[in-house]
Amino acid sequence: MTATHATPSELDQRLSFNVDGNQYLTFSIGGEVYGVEILRVQEIKGYGTVTPVPNAPTFVRGVMNLRGTIVPVIDLRQRLGLARADANRFTVIIVVNVNDRVSGLIVDSVSDVLTIPADSIQPPPELGTHLESSFVRGMAKVGERLAILLDAERLLRFDDGIKSADAS
Repeated sequence: MTATHATPSELDQRLSFNVDGNQYLTFSIGGEVYGVEILRVQEIKGYGTVTPVPNAPTFVRGVMNLRGTIVPVIDLRQRLGLARADANRFTVIIVVNVNDRVSGLIVDSVSDVLTIPADSIQPPPELGTHLESSFVRGMAKVGERLAILLDAERLLRFDDGIKSADAS
C-alpha cells in the first residue's frame, strides 16, 4: 500500500473546505431560499409552544422558554413582509445569538449549511421602490437558484420596544 500526499489546497478541495468563504445556514420561506451566517445560529428547534405577547408587533409571534431563558420568537415570513403561514411538520425555530441576545426565527424548513465564497455574494439589486432591503446582506447563486443572505443583526433591530432576551 502506498501513501499519497496531498497539498493543503488539494485537501481543502477534497473535504469541501473553502477558506475564503462564509458558512450560511440555508432555509426556506415561501418556496425561496434564504441564509443566515452559521456563526449566529445557536440551535435549531422543532416548532413548539409560543406564548403570545400583548401589543407586540405583528411579526413577533410571542416568547418561548429556552432552558429557563425567555426568548422572543419572530415570524420571519411576516418580518420580511410575507403572508403568515400555519406551522407544519417542517416548520422550525432557528435560535440565533446576535450581540449577546438570543431570539428565535420561525422558518418554513431548514435546508443545508453552505460555504459561499465572499466573491460570489452580490449586493441586492436596486428595485426603485421602498422595500425593506436593509435585511438583505447579499445574494448568492446556489445551484440553479438564488439564496437571499440575511443580516441577522438588522433583522433583530427594531424600535418597537421588544428586545431579545439576554443570552445567559
